[in-house]
Amino acid sequence: EEEEERVLVSKHSWRPCPTARRRFRGCLEWVKRQLFRVGEDWYFLFILGVLMATISFTMDMIAARLYAAHMWLYREIGDIGVLKYLSWTLYPTALAAFSTGFSQSITPHSRGSGIPELKTILMGVVLEDYLAIQNFGAKVVGLTCTLVCGSTVFLGKMGPFVHLSAMAAVYLGKMRTTVTREYENKFKQHEMLVAAQAVGVATVFGAPISGVLYSIEVMSPHFAVRDYWRGFFSATCGAFVFRLLAVFNSEQETIAASFKSDLNIDFPFDLLETFFFVILGIICGTVACAYLFCQRWLMVAVQKNRLTAKLLATDKPVYTVLVVLLLASITFPPGLGQFMASRLTMKDYLTSLFDNRTWGALAPNASGVAKPGGLWQEWDHPSATIYGTLTFFLLIKFWMLILATTLPLPAGYFMPIFIYGAAIGRLLGEVVALLFPRGLHSEGPPRPIITAGYALAGAAAFSGSVTHSLSTALLVCEASGHLGHILPTMVAVLVANAISQKNQPSFYDNTIIVKKLPYLPPIRSRHIASYRVVVEEFMERRVVALAKGDGFQEVLVALDASADTEYPVVESTESPTLVGTVSRSQLVTFLQSHEHPQAPQGEKLATVGTLGDDCAIEPIMLQFSPWTSLHQAHHLFQLLKLQRVFVTRSGELVGAVSRVEVR
Repeated sequence: EEEEERVLVSKHSWRPCPTARRRFRGCLEWVKRQLFRVGEDWYFLFILGVLMATISFTMDMIAARLYAAHMWLYREIGDIGVLKYLSWTLYPTALAAFSTGFSQSITPHSRGSGIPELKTILMGVVLEDYLAIQNFGAKVVGLTCTLVCGSTVFLGKMGPFVHLSAMAAVYLGKMRTTVTREYENKFKQHEMLVAAQAVGVATVFGAPISGVLYSIEVMSPHFAVRDYWRGFFSATCGAFVFRLLAVFNSEQETIAASFKSDLNIDFPFDLLETFFFVILGIICGTVACAYLFCQRWLMVAVQKNRLTAKLLATDKPVYTVLVVLLLASITFPPGLGQFMASRLTMKDYLTSLFDNRTWGALAPNASGVAKPGGLWQEWDHPSATIYGTLTFFLLIKFWMLILATTLPLPAGYFMPIFIYGAAIGRLLGEVVALLFPRGLHSEGPPRPIITAGYALAGAAAFSGSVTHSLSTALLVCEASGHLGHILPTMVAVLVANAISQKNQPSFYDNTIIVKKLPYLPPIRSRHIASYRVVVEEFMERRVVALAKGDGFQEVLVALDASADTEYPVVESTESPTLVGTVSRSQLVTFLQSHEHPQAPQGEKLATVGTLGDDCAIEPIMLQFSPWTSLHQAHHLFQLLKLQRVFVTRSGELVGAVSRVEVR
């Protein structure tokens, strides 16, 4: 022992500059204490916002350059029809196939949006490995390839980016516990996830306020006000850096809206136009109901069809190739694509639809005056009017949107429905401008209809009705930098939501239903009879319980009879008064350390005892009575993220209620 101690001392004294190293460690500890005096949450939330903004901007820049290369190849290949068709279709098909194959080979959790799964996680359900950092790279690469496909596939990035933000937040939370030397706290992890969902929206549109509100509406049925500032702080940092990077890249002169439009704010709309905005809300709500029904029907049909189900199970890239090839063939510019402005990017679609000018008035007149330039010319076809191209776009894209949601690749679905709603509003605005060229009042100075205002309201109303959210009204204002139409836009959003929420579940709830995720759905019925349903009518009555005096044999029988994670403990078999719960892991330990009554003498050394003496019984924090209403039970399950609650009558155990019974 003396020799070993002498060796350790000699090794310790051999290290160079022990005094300097000790002072340096002391300085680091002092700096950490000073930095964390204001709270370490600020730093990690700031890092989360800046990190996701940088990734979002880099992803957009790479996608834009690769898409520009595709357009250059299409233009330079010549006038040979076959080569132009191949260059138009094979480029996005190859990228989509690579996106599917690469992401699926690394993790099966990379496909789709990610918001339905995150919504389920925020409700307290554990989805194994869904937020693991190993999925991050697969989702980033796959999503970038999807964005390069452009308007051919017609998919966005908001949903996957919320998933990416959640994965980054979980990883930063683990780093936080390492730096602060604290135990991992589930409440802290939940706070980071709430901030992450706001960052994901804010760094896509550069809209921090609506990003926070939208994330609360879509993903959090119950929101803690203490998390409000975290979401706003992180979302503001992310949106500011996202727009600042555009300035550094010489895309803009200063920080401005993502889809800036020069709308007339002196007289944005006539009071009588509110009637047309109500009609727009009715149209968007009705179309949204049809879209949600058809989308859910197609998702189920694809899973039940023998051929498509086999492809999605074994050859996902083959299914992607077939679907993307069909979509690219439809959007081929010399073909049907010439009637739907297929050469525009997703951003160009919104920029053109938010154009302040009335397209019907820009068409060439009899005097042969030249038409002003702009993206709107992509919508002006010689053999079809503006109204014809917009109508054809809406009819074809309706089914293309639905078909694209079945692709097994990382993709967002909010931007496509946002653009689709803007096209609905633009068409209605052009029709109103055609009927009333001087405005709704024939007397006095002319006050023409601002068609872009209808496009703003249509984008908010349709996307809001599909996702069951109202914050899209503020989102279009932040994204366009125009607040003049906020009131009629809000009216259209309210009307559209009233129709869609009454008749169909939201887009994300559709996905939860189709994927059969363990999510607790909302109670849609508000009939007075639903409030009379009590726990006694649907609780599980056959509950495996243990008594405090039970030994080895009783515990073994209970573990064999049920696979529950925790078991209720009662006072005794004669007096089933609930006293607490014991976990399955503790019961397994109890069996391993105790002797079976029929074991041979001297086979193993073990003690003899009872459950009440040798296991830590956790007290019951919450229990239902048989007369607790369904609405009360549902509210508590959502608010407290419960998994299972025991039911007692006068203190005696009579049953249990889990998420399965509530569903």
